[in-house]
Amino acid sequence: MAYLESLRVFVRVVELGSITAGGRDLRMSPAVASNRIKDLETRFGVRLLNRTTRKLVPTEVGRAFYDSARRVIETLDEAEAVVSGFSGMPHGALRVTAPLGLGRRLIAPLVPRFCAEYPGVEIRLRLSDRNVDIIADGIDLSFFLGEPQDSALKWRRIAECKRILVATPEYLAKHGTPQTPDELLAHNCLLLRYPRSPEFYWVLQTPEGPQKMLVNGHFDADDGDVLTDWALDGCGIANRPKYEVAEHLISGRLVQILPDTLPMPAQFGVLTPHRRLQDPKVRLFADYIARETRGQFD
Repeated sequence: MAYLESLRVFVRVVELGSITAGGRDLRMSPAVASNRIKDLETRFGVRLLNRTTRKLVPTEVGRAFYDSARRVIETLDEAEAVVSGFSGMPHGALRVTAPLGLGRRLIAPLVPRFCAEYPGVEIRLRLSDRNVDIIADGIDLSFFLGEPQDSALKWRRIAECKRILVATPEYLAKHGTPQTPDELLAHNCLLLRYPRSPEFYWVLQTPEGPQKMLVNGHFDADDGDVLTDWALDGCGIANRPKYEVAEHLISGRLVQILPDTLPMPAQFGVLTPHRRLQDPKVRLFADYIARETRGQFD
């Protein structure tokens, strides 16, 4: 078992490019993870990794060993998944990602109940509004809002998430309330942007069909909650999922604008690597989230 654990450490260290990150991902200290790598290098009498002050890369033999070790780990995981399917007792770690707002409000609160029902499963949740490389990062399930871009992955639609345009009454009193989509161009629009982000425009549903609006603003952020906070501070107009701002609409801190030309809704779904589909815990968690979030996006 120690040898298999060392293989897992080596694979994750290569994938994440850091002994510290690889160890953290497997819930062990950098010292323990480093010792696991040293055990492998001692066992084979070769150097598997080259360490520099800035990064860690596999040697030529390390790269070849990584390819084989990864297949061993995947085969072992698949075998365990088959056994779990027969036993009805799934176990092991599930690496899950989700956007920040969605993860905080909907996914994270549901994790404890799932783990209570399936105590053999560990959920390792990572939240980010940035794009995640699911294959390279070894992710089992990636929940998303939008449209999936990677055709190499399996995706499942869960629900349609309504989006609305919002601002504070104070902002609108000072700058005017847009009556048509074109009037948005004269306003400070709060945008979700990050490297390779597709959201540099808004698409509104009009009687003539979808209308792309090349809106602009004085600042943007890679965290959707920051946009909501800026909107609450009267900084501009935000395009947000309705469920994320529902409480502020009820309190009157934010008001909806252009209700007859709503932004195009976002798809709420989950991406999984094809090879993980036979793992019962992957299917169980996806089904659980789909069931428990039903009605949240209306």
